[in-house]
Amino acid sequence: MKKTLFLCALLLAGCVGRPENIEPVSHFDSSKYLGKWYEIARLEHSFERGLSQVTADYSLRQDGGLKVINRGYKDADAVWKEVEGKAYFVDRKDVGYLKVSFFGPFYGSYIIFDLDPQAYSYSLISGPDKSYLWLLSRTPTMDPALQQKLVDKARGLGFDTSKLIYVKQN
Repeated sequence: MKKTLFLCALLLAGCVGRPENIEPVSHFDSSKYLGKWYEIARLEHSFERGLSQVTADYSLRQDGGLKVINRGYKDADAVWKEVEGKAYFVDRKDVGYLKVSFFGPFYGSYIIFDLDPQAYSYSLISGPDKSYLWLLSRTPTMDPALQQKLVDKARGLGFDTSKLIYVKQN
């Protein structure tokens, strides 16, 4: 029994791990991060496959965490998909390192490793490893030069940006 609990704890801890050389932003202000974000680009995963017009909306939870509502349009089925999750800070509330759950007790890393320091107009997000990457913006489109700069940064940190999907936003 102890061995099983240890393995479960190890598995869950691994899901909120940080990829090598990915540092979460410091001086993070969750109140400035709240509201709607548009997904500009992502590395594909089954839970987002075929989705366009993807947004994430963050609000405060009464327990001190963040409520997350992810929404996207499934073109093949002509329907909107929506999922609600919750996020909590892994360490301190002024560090952009959270764990997020959309499926019960299972959490995954949400690491904000680049963020517009003044206006919070863009962010780069990693998951527990470098197969997870999102580029988010407060607007449905992004200045092409800024977008390229952020993609170049992600590539320089070891993400396979050749596999990025650029999300159609209407």
